[in-house]
Amino acid sequence: MTDLTRDALGWSPFYMSQLELEELETLTPARIATVHRDRVVGFSEIGTLELTLDPGITTAAVGVGDWVLCAPDQHRLIRVLDRQTELTRGTEYHTGEKQLIAANLNTLFITSSCNNDFNPARLERYLALAHDAMITPVIVLTKADQSDDPDAYIDQARELGRDLEVIAMDAKNDDVPALLAPWCGKGQTVALAGSSGVGKTTLANALTGGSELTQGIREDDARGRHTTTGRSLHRLPTGGWLIDTPGMRGLGVADVAVGIAATFEEISELEDGCKFRDCKHESEPGCAVQAAIKAGDIDPERLKRFQKLVREDAQATETIAQAHARSRKFGKVVKAAMKKKGR
Repeated sequence: MTDLTRDALGWSPFYMSQLELEELETLTPARIATVHRDRVVGFSEIGTLELTLDPGITTAAVGVGDWVLCAPDQHRLIRVLDRQTELTRGTEYHTGEKQLIAANLNTLFITSSCNNDFNPARLERYLALAHDAMITPVIVLTKADQSDDPDAYIDQARELGRDLEVIAMDAKNDDVPALLAPWCGKGQTVALAGSSGVGKTTLANALTGGSELTQGIREDDARGRHTTTGRSLHRLPTGGWLIDTPGMRGLGVADVAVGIAATFEEISELEDGCKFRDCKHESEPGCAVQAAIKAGDIDPERLKRFQKLVREDAQATETIAQAHARSRKFGKVVKAAMKKKGR
């Protein structure tokens, strides 16, 4: 790719402000396209660069979509610039650590299907991650042509947020690029996220004009076989950029309280009206949320999903030291109980 400018790659004053004068004169900005075990590949004004990492920088610290400074004559990555946005998820073991999914996104296309794959709780998790990262979420419902009642899925998706963009489509139709064009303009970066088999690779092919192989759907559970195995940055004919992501079996949350509140606006807005500041919205007197449920203004199932995410986020956000301290305290309680029992 030798016909690119920095602006076309998504460069902005946010990144320029981080450069020292000497770096401006001696180093080249590049945008990370793929991350491998011991090297990365980036796009720049002077072409595609394969880079090794300077000591002290690991591939775990670099994500697809990152802007970096490099010494192209030495094929070395020198520094990773601060991110404007970063999409992360909690780790499997709830240690409070996060795993980077993609860097410097503008929009997240959250994909699901108009079939048994449709899962409001899973969509809310993606929405919480996007909102917390200040990334615009758009729900894309595929396989609308295969559903007897696609409007029912659209209505359910729209109930997951105010002013939430929801688009239903046949991912194999020629109108896909036009439907998603408002978010794919010059220098804009989008990502596809969702479980395996919802048509992310088909969407990616439609947006990029590519022809990666897709695989069939198992009839018993409407889920597809996993196709995408890594993250990569793709140029779009509309001038934007696409980061494709593999389907994720687990989607933990950690330290995304702001994103959860934004996802469940109708609930979080009522919390200040509760009698108790630490109200759990269960059986406490003077609970504004429970009053709204009785009035039919809030779906009780939505509250249950909110409470589950809040609990999971609180647990995952704890530091490892806090988790160990809690474990030690629990161990002492057990030992004391066993000692008392043995008397």
